[in-house]
Amino acid sequence: MSKEKQQHSLSSLEKALGILQQSLPPNHPDLASSYSNIGLVYKDIGDYPKALSSYEKALEIQQQSLPSNLPDLAKSYSNIGNVHTKMGNYREARTSYEHAIQIAQQTLPSNHPDA
Repeated sequence: MSKEKQQHSLSSLEKALGILQQSLPPNHPDLASSYSNIGLVYKDIGDYPKALSSYEKALEIQQQSLPSNLPDLAKSYSNIGNVHTKMGNYREARTSYEHAIQIAQQTLPSNHPDA
């Protein structure tokens, strides 16, 4: 995806987030999804600090609004681990990956590719 398209995507996602923030409670799972999508675009354009911030916000909302054993939490921890890896923060990445693995092993069938 071109830089211009990525910037357009980011702008659209941030506008959508603003609308959701006005219409949903602050810990609604849809807000977590929006932050996660924004984090993905920031990661793709190489703005790792903003990606990390977005992913951490998504995780924070999920921790407040979802049961602690849902695969969505594992995905968020994995996303955070991926950004830490890109930033060279290997200790933090490992911790995030370990959380992701623990949740995945508890919630997914043993034959699931993410378990």
